Amino acid sequence: MSAGNDLGVALRRWRDRAAPPRDGFGPPTRRRAPGMRRDELAAAAGVSAEYIKRLEQGHGRPSAAVLHALARALRLSRPEYEYFCALAGHVPSLTGRVPAEVGPGTRRLLERLGDVPICVLDAAWTLLAWNTAWERLCSTSVLADGRGRNMAWRAFTGDEHPLTERQIRFRSSIVTDLRATAVRYPGDDWLTDLVTDLRAASATFAALWRTPVDTRHRDCQVTVRHPDAGDVTLDCDIMTIHEGDLRAVVYTAEPGSADGARLAFIQACAKDDQLL
Repeated sequence: MSAGNDLGVALRRWRDRAAPPRDGFGPPTRRRAPGMRRDELAAAAGVSAEYIKRLEQGHGRPSAAVLHALARALRLSRPEYEYFCALAGHVPSLTGRVPAEVGPGTRRLLERLGDVPICVLDAAWTLLAWNTAWERLCSTSVLADGRGRNMAWRAFTGDEHPLTERQIRFRSSIVTDLRATAVRYPGDDWLTDLVTDLRAASATFAALWRTPVDTRHRDCQVTVRHPDAGDVTLDCDIMTIHEGDLRAVVYTAEPGSADGARLAFIQACAKDDQLL
């Protein structure tokens, strides 16, 4: 194997590790070397043994379909499959739906940041979980259902009003993230319908979708319309939770600012109502 042949090295390592196919129902036969032989892997993946040899020697690059077949035959884990795709220059294929499982560690994070409004979204920006402070601030989102629980839908189909540069960046970051999510989950019909309807409902979203600008989650703001405190403009930090492909959205206000006072008022009023 040639120097710098990362794909070939990985393929050979996984082949050596893979369990060989069993003949019939008896115990596996004894072998000189562990793992699958090239001809066994080739038969399982629907290619030739010579093709496997060339890949391991660093010649050629498998197509996405062949790569997927090799990964299945080798029984690669999801991270290993994604690494295999990266080595071959392909985007990992996903036919399933956007995950919506909130793990215990994420729920503990929500509990420990009880005084800071924070919510957890799936990769399609649909609300999954939140803490008490976020519920006090965004009660209408908690009570909503269907599309009303999707932050992208609310951001682009709500009341139109002049936006600051930081608020515009927040919207752009949503579109950038949704575009990447659509690539990872092409089989999710709900996500596909969401993007289609957003493009039809919002000219702003449609324009951003047509312009694939890489806008990272940084220096963003949102304005929350509260029934008692009015409009509250807050700094918005978005953190990716890789386990489960989730997003944690955290709202904070500059200490001593008018928006900080409104946020404190909302939290204090909600606590007073609980004591009554």
